[in-house]
Amino acid sequence: MSINLYKIGLAAIVIWLLPCQVKSEQRSKVTEIWPRLDIAIQQEPVLEKKVADLLLTMSLQQKIAQMIQPEIGDITVADMRKYGFGSYLNGGGSFPQGNKHATPSDWIKLAEDMYQASIDDSLDGSKIPTMWGTDAVHGHNNVIGATLFPHNIGLGAMNNPELVEKIAAITAIEVMVTGIDWVFAPTVAVVRDDRWGRAYEGYSEDPEIVKSYAAAVVKGLQGQVGNNFLGDNQVISTVKHFIGDGGTEKGDDQGNNITNEQQLFKLHAQGYVGGLTVGAQSVMASFNSWQGDKVHGNKYLLTDVLKNRMGFDGFVVGDWNGHGQVDGCTNQSCVKAVNAGLDIFMVPTEAWQPLYHNLIAQVRSGEISLSRINDAVTRILRVKFRAGLFVKPSPAKRKLSGETELIGAVAHREIARQAVRESLVMLKNNNNLLPIAATQRILVAGEGADNIGKQSGGWSISWQGSGNTNSDFPGGTSIFSGIAAAVKLAGGQAILSVDGSFTEKPDIAIVVFGEEPYAEGHGDIANLEYQRGNKTDLALLKKLKAQGIAVVSIFISGRPLWVNAELNASDAFVAAWLPGSEGGGIADVILRKANGNINYAITGKLSFSWPKNKTQTDINRGDNKQPMFAYGYGLAYGQKSQLSNRLDEFSDEDLPRASLALFDRAAKKPWQSFITSGERSAMVQSSQQTLGAITVTAFDKEVQEDARLLRFSGSEIAAYRLTSNFPNDFRPNDEADSWLIFNINVRQRPSKAPYIAMECEQPCQAQVDISKPLAEVAIKLWQRVAIDLQYFKNSGAKMAEIVSPFVLTTAGSLNIAISDIEIRPKANAAKIDYKVRCHD
Repeated sequence: MSINLYKIGLAAIVIWLLPCQVKSEQRSKVTEIWPRLDIAIQQEPVLEKKVADLLLTMSLQQKIAQMIQPEIGDITVADMRKYGFGSYLNGGGSFPQGNKHATPSDWIKLAEDMYQASIDDSLDGSKIPTMWGTDAVHGHNNVIGATLFPHNIGLGAMNNPELVEKIAAITAIEVMVTGIDWVFAPTVAVVRDDRWGRAYEGYSEDPEIVKSYAAAVVKGLQGQVGNNFLGDNQVISTVKHFIGDGGTEKGDDQGNNITNEQQLFKLHAQGYVGGLTVGAQSVMASFNSWQGDKVHGNKYLLTDVLKNRMGFDGFVVGDWNGHGQVDGCTNQSCVKAVNAGLDIFMVPTEAWQPLYHNLIAQVRSGEISLSRINDAVTRILRVKFRAGLFVKPSPAKRKLSGETELIGAVAHREIARQAVRESLVMLKNNNNLLPIAATQRILVAGEGADNIGKQSGGWSISWQGSGNTNSDFPGGTSIFSGIAAAVKLAGGQAILSVDGSFTEKPDIAIVVFGEEPYAEGHGDIANLEYQRGNKTDLALLKKLKAQGIAVVSIFISGRPLWVNAELNASDAFVAAWLPGSEGGGIADVILRKANGNINYAITGKLSFSWPKNKTQTDINRGDNKQPMFAYGYGLAYGQKSQLSNRLDEFSDEDLPRASLALFDRAAKKPWQSFITSGERSAMVQSSQQTLGAITVTAFDKEVQEDARLLRFSGSEIAAYRLTSNFPNDFRPNDEADSWLIFNINVRQRPSKAPYIAMECEQPCQAQVDISKPLAEVAIKLWQRVAIDLQYFKNSGAKMAEIVSPFVLTTAGSLNIAISDIEIRPKANAAKIDYKVRCHD
């Protein structure tokens, strides 16, 4: 029997080895796909000895601390002093002390305090300086008053690497003013499906532009190797997200890229070739999978390809708890990611502490080799030495620190305005309507006309770019204000009317409209139809046309969208993308000088193909498909072109649905998040916000900030609510026999009764006491709760006049996370953990 078992065991080993051997042979062949790069910066023996000598003095705890990157909302200066983290970050919409309007001095103070704590060896025995990383993706976009450049999709339409390098250099300067060392840019995704919510973070669907821009941005941020590289005016750059994030199936954010390896290199690696060749010092691993394997845990890509084959000797940093998505891992523990080649864990939320202790234990148990840890820390220290962090003054004393006049400086804004001008792409100009005489009476209409937040898009002060007003962009210029200034100078008249109404008929109308701001995840869409089922902008265009007024459309968007109907209703149509804070650049191009001459030529060309229908989501250069406007299209002034006003507008509208998403990672339009405490009320505008007795904090359930953590202190009645500016008719949902469904994670049980309420346009009392479910569900475990809509109706809610479909309120203390708030027919509802029925 033992012999038979031996034979069976041997056979099993042979069978197990065979696929491994085949896979190994395949790998040895395909590695030739990846080039060994001629990287501009080489290892210097003197610096390498410093790194090695320092490494010899470090304890395991100190080494692991270098690999941990928490977020400013989750750690204190005391934590930095105790642990000596190698780095830390502020997430999008996260600010010092949680204050959206933190001044540059506030940013500098936090940088200085964290730095001094990191070199204080009284507790952790380490004097290694920490470094602060930030998402400055189109300027220093988290800081009030900074210059915001066009998002990458607009820069791609310029095809001007020299200007892009200047933009990156300006970004580095404004970042350095606030004492920050490291920028998570450039994004070098090659976007293949425009449904992806991060499409605007890509320069182009074609790797040619992406490669040249990656090199330009890295040089602008870091300086050129051999010429003040990483000097006093420069920051560490990050080429991201390695690899294939722009090529996931159906444009699914954090999804699966199934392309073969040849195409992975040919399409998705070119930005890394460009950025690494000129000396990029960090690479961020991507959330996405490649052929089913999460990149954060893919040793072949992170180590065999990136580090060993391509020759990258900087460090690999993870994305927001991306390691927790690897098979067999959690946010608190991921051996596979370390062994795959991840050097720094981006670990926001409270997960950083257990991760730190688990990594130490896993090295001691042998699950992670000490040599792998030493390699990671060597890479981190190498970059810190190259960046001069051991010899530069502390953040508050650096060359540019505190030079607040550089943030939003006039010279910086002029470069941004130039970028706006060069990014504009004219899709239609029937009868050569553009450029128009500024001496006329010009009506400027549309929700985007005087809205800097909308024209700036996501990653603008807040992560999603939502909740901002023009006052949040001091020094910025809306599209209307730019037009008004130019028209006034020419002797004309510019009238702002968002809804297009007027008392005196204008000579011409400029309508500014487009997508609401969004960022990753939240921006994913099912198809490319603009304003599906809610054609308010089209109605405005048609109303003006029906009154015999020539219409110029300025379209704000983070991607090409199917706008055939809007094109038909426009005499001229300009894709303005997401121009940022300098909306005046649009007036520079679309208006003539007072003497009638062209002011600036319109030169932008599409770096993304434009769809001819809503399902043409994956049209890309060279794929032999026929888009509405091909890659490289863009009309020039005077060019003969007469686009038909009868483009196909057919769209199969969805039938009215009884299911309705209220909160999915964020409040869904038209809903907005508000908090109230006593008689005070405030819109939620940052990732952490306090008002009296309530604090709301962005919280991770499955992906980054897809939930909200609500802390009620009990000092007075407080509430979190989703609300709109106008009443909504919920009768179809009621008639479909629906639930109000939401996920909860109770962190601390209530001290007094909490209620879920619906509120009407006219005051109505319709609330449900949820003390029982909150007392019975498990602590710190996500549970799905459903409340019968009939409960609210029977309690007095006027279902045709709902302004707040979800209100959580209590007079006591409570700590609870919520996510995925929706209304859904009971017949279609997935698993429910706790039901509150009408008769309960």
